[in-house]
Amino acid sequence: DNVGHDLSQTRAELSRLEQAFADFVEADLKAKELSLAETRQVKIRQEIENTFGQNAVVRRQATGILQASDIQLVRQETIRGATEELMLSTPRYWLAPALVALAAWLGDNRDLAQRALAEAVRRDDEKTSLFFALISRRAGRSEANRTWLDRYFGLQNPHQLDRQTVVMVDAMANGVFNADTTQLCSKRITAWIEELSQQAGFAEAQRSQWSDALRSKTPHADHADDYPHLSRFSPTWGALGTSLNEASMQSAVLQHFEQVFQGEIKPASSVLVAVDDLLTKLVTRFDDEELPLRRQEELCRLIIEESGDKRAAQSRYDLQSKTLDTQVDFTQLLTNAAMHPETSHVTRATQRFAIAHSRDWILDAHSDVTAKARQKVPQRIDLQLEDWSGQTSAGENEAELLASLASHLDQREAEALAGAKLGLKHWGAVAIGAVLVLMSVSYGMVSLVLGLAALGWAYLGHRTVQKLRIKIREDFARLKTQSAQALRACMAETVELRRDLAQRDGVSANVTDLLESISPAQHLLSGHDNVRRVMAA
Repeated sequence: DNVGHDLSQTRAELSRLEQAFADFVEADLKAKELSLAETRQVKIRQEIENTFGQNAVVRRQATGILQASDIQLVRQETIRGATEELMLSTPRYWLAPALVALAAWLGDNRDLAQRALAEAVRRDDEKTSLFFALISRRAGRSEANRTWLDRYFGLQNPHQLDRQTVVMVDAMANGVFNADTTQLCSKRITAWIEELSQQAGFAEAQRSQWSDALRSKTPHADHADDYPHLSRFSPTWGALGTSLNEASMQSAVLQHFEQVFQGEIKPASSVLVAVDDLLTKLVTRFDDEELPLRRQEELCRLIIEESGDKRAAQSRYDLQSKTLDTQVDFTQLLTNAAMHPETSHVTRATQRFAIAHSRDWILDAHSDVTAKARQKVPQRIDLQLEDWSGQTSAGENEAELLASLASHLDQREAEALAGAKLGLKHWGAVAIGAVLVLMSVSYGMVSLVLGLAALGWAYLGHRTVQKLRIKIREDFARLKTQSAQALRACMAETVELRRDLAQRDGVSANVTDLLESISPAQHLLSGHDNVRRVMAA
């Protein structure tokens, strides 16, 4: 009995040690993943610098040439020599011949400009067309701006758009283009959406991609500290923690949309500043050769944000990985711009534009995500205290479970007490001792001593059993008190958890109200003034 008791106590200690060791291993693994991600991020950036460093030199020259030309502080020969040197150092990069063409255009060298332009178009027609469309706008050449944009749109397939298309949307949303050009872009975008909407399964695809975008805002918090007893005594805790995080997504989404639509967006001080920002973004953020390294860098960034939780970071990365796809359809481009501006490299004005265009799709996806999250909330919560188990829904059956737990522990106590009794050897010793005492009349003191010894040994056994029974009662009294307290705490936390879930889920109504308040029109900043222009689709 003593060995059995010690074994039970040892098992309990081992269980606590196992949990403590598992927690230590998890914390250590997160710390190592965090350190590794930070190291990898530095190495990836160094590799980008080493591999594409010369391209970065070319990129810095783009706006530098334009600004030097504005103030006329650099001679045309110097600009031409610098661009020709860049052409020699980056033999495959599209921007190098584009800058040669730009320098030749500024120097009024038509023949060189045309030859350099032909080479830039050959290397990357789309980026070159968009690049010179922005430069034409910067120079106030409306006809040239429209011509280059016509060429750019002619190269586009709304089912497979390069990521840099967002620069065009950014320019339109921020009022960089004049009214005629903005109208041209608006008509093209409307035509793209109409073409995409005619595809079979278009509505389902929009629900799916927006559902992924909304779920990418789901936090991965550990709520065990808030509900210590449920996390310890409920086998359902994993599903409950997931439901809490999925319900918390509503607040994250609401905060995201509120940040997008609250406050005034001030346009750039001049069209020159606005275009220079767009040109810098075009030449630095959308190089397909750098994309594999950029994907690794993004995963490292998410691991760092999740404090080393690689699984949570990978889950977030999978949901937003389309922002780093080489080609996407136009609606996916809008989704990326609306939900992941840090990866899509768009402004708040473009986010508003994208959300306004996608409002109905967002509402449908939000309704789906909310309904699925509600369905996944466990209706019954399992509770397990040692070998007793029970269920509750919202803590309403506390008295019933307490009675069940008490009855279970009473039964265990009765079984333990029933096992704490004299064995056959003790009763045999009593019988032999009695016989020997009776025989002492005939056989003398030896028989009497042996008989008394046997009876004394049986009596010691009886004393041991009585002490054991007292200890069993004390242990079960303590166990009943502790178990009842733990069960009451679980029931109280269940009530609080249901209230918490309802409160977090209730934010979904605020998200719906906010989205429905957005006019499904195009949000466009007016051309560098303080008023907003809304153009109907």
